[in-house]
Amino acid sequence: MPRPRLGDTDIRIDVRAASVNFPDTLIVEGKYQVQPELPFTPGFEVAGVVSEVGSGVTEYEVGQKVMALLGAGYGGFAEEAVTDQHTAELIPEGMDYTTATAFYSCYGTSFHALVQRGQLRAGETLLVLGAAGGIGLASIEIGKALGAHVIAAAGGPDKLAMAKAHGADELIDYRKQDLREAIRDATRGKGVDVCVDAVGGDAFHAASREMAQGGRLLVVGFASGSIPSVAVNLLLLKGYSVVGVYWNTFVQSNTEEKARNSRELARLFAAGKLQPLVSNTFPMHAVAEALKAIHTREVIGKLVLTVP
Repeated sequence: MPRPRLGDTDIRIDVRAASVNFPDTLIVEGKYQVQPELPFTPGFEVAGVVSEVGSGVTEYEVGQKVMALLGAGYGGFAEEAVTDQHTAELIPEGMDYTTATAFYSCYGTSFHALVQRGQLRAGETLLVLGAAGGIGLASIEIGKALGAHVIAAAGGPDKLAMAKAHGADELIDYRKQDLREAIRDATRGKGVDVCVDAVGGDAFHAASREMAQGGRLLVVGFASGSIPSVAVNLLLLKGYSVVGVYWNTFVQSNTEEKARNSRELARLFAAGKLQPLVSNTFPMHAVAEALKAIHTREVIGKLVLTVP
């Protein structure tokens, strides 16, 4: 593939690591909201070293270590990547490239979801669906840092054990338990104040019926492969909100607020309250194997591709 063109406000990154995310499988299948022309290189989250800057770049210099969300939504599984300066952040002190690429979008999305979109407050109940995935574990840790009581829902004991290790207060195994009944029991019938849903499908339908008055159901993704619809009479009767969370748009249109979020996440990381989990790494040439592993939904934490 030819080297990507550098625009005036772009930075070129020598990629050292790139995380593999569920949307990468969707874009390959042609099922994502971004549908590039063939041929293209998937991958939207990278970490590496700035090797070149455009004439209008003011925030970065050659040689700095950065983590970045690629504005195009693809192009990251490569030796080089190009993106606008506002979609990148300096890697926090003490964080390596592999951790950085597992940190940036997952923790950025979860923080934006819980703070700006969900307005989570200390003492509230937070339900995390798909709790052992990258977004799930990040949401558990951030929820605890914000003072919430966290209920983690995932499939199987291994995933729940990981959710517990990252701070979850209560656990629901939706392979063995009826999710709706388990949520009702865990909240003593009061319902959930905030729910982070990166799963969709049946899990969304169960959570949508167990939201508290004034609750916020945050739609982050559809790892189940099923995009649900909401029974709007529930919103009327229960007085809760269904709120969309799309961090990619937030990053590009709210640069100052995104920068404040990043500073707070760096502070929490330095304080030891955030511990990104990379469950496995693959060399960049094994990208197909990594995508297949993500597609099975058996992954705990994040998978990362590395460049020597």
